[in-house]
Amino acid sequence: MVDCKRLEKNFHKMAAIGLQANGGFTRLAFSDEDWQARELIIRLMEQAGLAVRTDAFGNVIGRQEGIEPAAAVVMAGSHLDSVPQGGNFDGVAGVLAAIEALQCLKKSGEQHYHPLEVVVFMAEESSRFGMATLGSKAFCGKLTVAQLHQWKDSQEISLAAALRQRGLQPENICQARYPGNIKAFLELHIEQGKVLETTKKQIGIVTGIAAPTRLRVTITGQADHSGATPMNMRQDALTAAARIILAVEEVAGLEAQHGVVGTTGIVKAEPGVMNVIPGRVELGIDIRGISLDSKQCVVQGLLKKMDEIKNQRNVGIEPVILTDEPPVQLAPTMVEMLYAISREQHYASMLMPSGAGHDAMHLAALAPTGMVFIPCRGGISHNPAEWARLEDIAAGTEIILAAIRKLSQRNVTIA
Repeated sequence: MVDCKRLEKNFHKMAAIGLQANGGFTRLAFSDEDWQARELIIRLMEQAGLAVRTDAFGNVIGRQEGIEPAAAVVMAGSHLDSVPQGGNFDGVAGVLAAIEALQCLKKSGEQHYHPLEVVVFMAEESSRFGMATLGSKAFCGKLTVAQLHQWKDSQEISLAAALRQRGLQPENICQARYPGNIKAFLELHIEQGKVLETTKKQIGIVTGIAAPTRLRVTITGQADHSGATPMNMRQDALTAAARIILAVEEVAGLEAQHGVVGTTGIVKAEPGVMNVIPGRVELGIDIRGISLDSKQCVVQGLLKKMDEIKNQRNVGIEPVILTDEPPVQLAPTMVEMLYAISREQHYASMLMPSGAGHDAMHLAALAPTGMVFIPCRGGISHNPAEWARLEDIAAGTEIILAAIRKLSQRNVTIA
């Protein structure tokens, strides 16, 4: 059985790190706060009797040995870093649930054939370096040294430099690739939406994970005096950008029935003063979907709209695709197993897709992967108001525990 008091105590410990005046939490990737959270989790892993190691990207792995050390690993985990002014449940719930599950198994004295591991993936959020799920990408061998130097934060600190600041060697990034075999990977996470709460379900079993296509769009016009330039002689980069922002909403709406969403989350206008017509604008656009075809349709439709706006507005428009990741369908056998466990334990549950990206989407390429969602109040996440009930966290942890218990046995196969 999950120890709810221990879980609650560990959440309180995490809540002391990165707390802001408004009640939110800021633990940006590789920041002092992120590193403090990482060090706390290492201590919790050690207290749980796990042997702790780190890889070349700083990912933390805690291991509980099995009867056969060379057998494929049953793995669970998530991340600790946050967006600015975020919550204390996004990612954290999955890490603490995984540690709690292994602690429960150790206390019970149960024998398990397969080794068990808890993983903390660094830099899951894109808030600092503009790219998401970096730790799990490194873990799966998807990062290059060139990319580490290319991606920079708002202070022009590269990811490579951030790694060096933490005593890591970016030139060794290839060594972060997980060297062993993984039998299965599990991740518990808050839903970050309101489907579970609205339908009064306590548990969601994830069937697939949406993936983003992200674009940086630079609009170039002519900066001129706002009073002396007639309306018909302007090359206003910001009004052209406004048309693009509306186009994102329009083309994504055409595929909304297939689960596609579009967001313009960054708008930088220059020179940014009241009496000058903006001559340059940079947009950050995020298109997500659980259907690859529908997402590609939206991206192509948006690029076509940009060409039209470019000609209509007499401005330069340069779109650059920063990332274009395929949606992931999770292993049906894992989905079926987790759904069966949730029903056996009499939790109100449902099958559902994930509209947000997660580390699990990369692990799915290495091993059969399963995700368990729990509700978050009001569907709010990435916000100081983010909140999950302890009862729901415990319920999700019980499912993770039961799944690990089952998967860790030699005679249980999963495809």
